[in-house]
Amino acid sequence: MKTISPQDLNNVQLQTLLQTAIAPRPIALASTIDKDGNVNLSPFSFFNMFSTNPPVVIFSPSRRVRDNTTKHTLENVNQVAEVVIGIVNYSIVQQISLASTEYEKGVNEFVKAGLTMKEADLVKPKLIEECPVNLECKVLEIKSLGTEGGAGNLIICEIIKIHLREEYLNEEGNLDQKKLDLVARLGANWYSRNNENNLFEVPKPLATKGIGFDQLPEAIKYSKIFTGNDLGMLANVEQLPEGSFSADENTHSEARKFLSENKIEEAWKVLTV
Repeated sequence: MKTISPQDLNNVQLQTLLQTAIAPRPIALASTIDKDGNVNLSPFSFFNMFSTNPPVVIFSPSRRVRDNTTKHTLENVNQVAEVVIGIVNYSIVQQISLASTEYEKGVNEFVKAGLTMKEADLVKPKLIEECPVNLECKVLEIKSLGTEGGAGNLIICEIIKIHLREEYLNEEGNLDQKKLDLVARLGANWYSRNNENNLFEVPKPLATKGIGFDQLPEAIKYSKIFTGNDLGMLANVEQLPEGSFSADENTHSEARKFLSENKIEEAWKVLTV
């Protein structure tokens, strides 16, 4: 395993490494406004949710690595402590990229990116009509992580109103993960797309306790056929089936086909003699 100390890399190298490794990252399209009423729109992939009660999200406009300057978004929220965060999906990803251009102060990125401003209900910054989800937020705190290029500025926001485009809802009125077609940021110029062609579900052992790897029969645990993911699925049952278990590789291959379809019970039936 290659080992690296962060201090052995320059800021550009470290940023490239971390942005590639810590991915995919959701994108916050931050709509802000300054004290004079100038609108700004900019995307940030240093972004996520951190609490639901209260509902809190955090994004970070870092100081620019190349010249240690700050972004208009940071300047704006210091003047008007409100922000609208739009969630980004594939249908607008190219427009979002355009909005990341470093235009001069006072240039409206809504106009440059061809996106539509809409009045918010509770805050001064504008909603982004094309985003599948808009979060009206008040800024609770801005925490600086340093004064050098690359240092983040955590903008801690409480969500006070949520807007959902109805075409992204299911019959129950909830957001449909498959319809959203969200995009996420990777390293360099890479993005990922999350639609029904690459989504998958992993059952979480919240209400129940999986038996764990240590309780798997040795014939299965040390199989040359099963991967770590396969064994993780087999170990996520509350109890082993009764009987003995096959060590036959052909049988393991058959069971693995069921696991690839998320059919854990059927896989165990194949493995049980």
